[in-house]
Amino acid sequence: MAARARAGAAEGLVAVADHQWAGRGRRGRTWEAPAGTALLCSVLLRPDLDPARRPLAAAAVAVAAADACAAQGPAVALKWPNDLVVGDAKLGGVLAEDHGGAVVVGLGVNLTWSPPGAARLGPVDGDGLLAAVLAGLGRLVGDWPAVAAAHRRRCATVGREVRVELPGGSCTGRAVDLSDEGHLVVDTAGGRRTFSAADVVHLRPRPASPRPAR
Repeated sequence: MAARARAGAAEGLVAVADHQWAGRGRRGRTWEAPAGTALLCSVLLRPDLDPARRPLAAAAVAVAAADACAAQGPAVALKWPNDLVVGDAKLGGVLAEDHGGAVVVGLGVNLTWSPPGAARLGPVDGDGLLAAVLAGLGRLVGDWPAVAAAHRRRCATVGREVRVELPGGSCTGRAVDLSDEGHLVVDTAGGRRTFSAADVVHLRPRPASPRPAR
């Protein structure tokens, strides 16, 4: 798909895989899925966005996928930047790569198999799910304010205590918003910070301290 993007393939090209053994996630992680157990696809987009707003292309795919999966029953939310989650269990993920203005967005959703601790959607019609994702994406692409608003509504990270992990270190704080560019806004001990890309860990709320007996 990357080569097709660099060669000038038109927006809307979709590649679908039945299984995956060398898929790439964030920060070089691998994503594996046995044959017939997951929705695995890549979509080529050519968004009219400046570089600072380019994360909205991946957000559009994530929102479309979350909507399509939620129509199957589970309460699906988005963990920033673009993981699909049911509660705190990962259901799927989105990864975008920029190729000279073209953006290739990969999507993986666990259907009938998942790693330990992850969620799965169940035995649904994979072709039908893909069609629903693409239909939703078609309605969103180009309407970037609507993408930003939908991403914010579905984001389970906003309101949570988080640890933001960056190559040079990490910081903790409370995620308070997503910007119109799709960046995460966090109140930290050192002040408010905005992150365009990072790994985020949702922290469990601290238990309330027991009140002393009177």
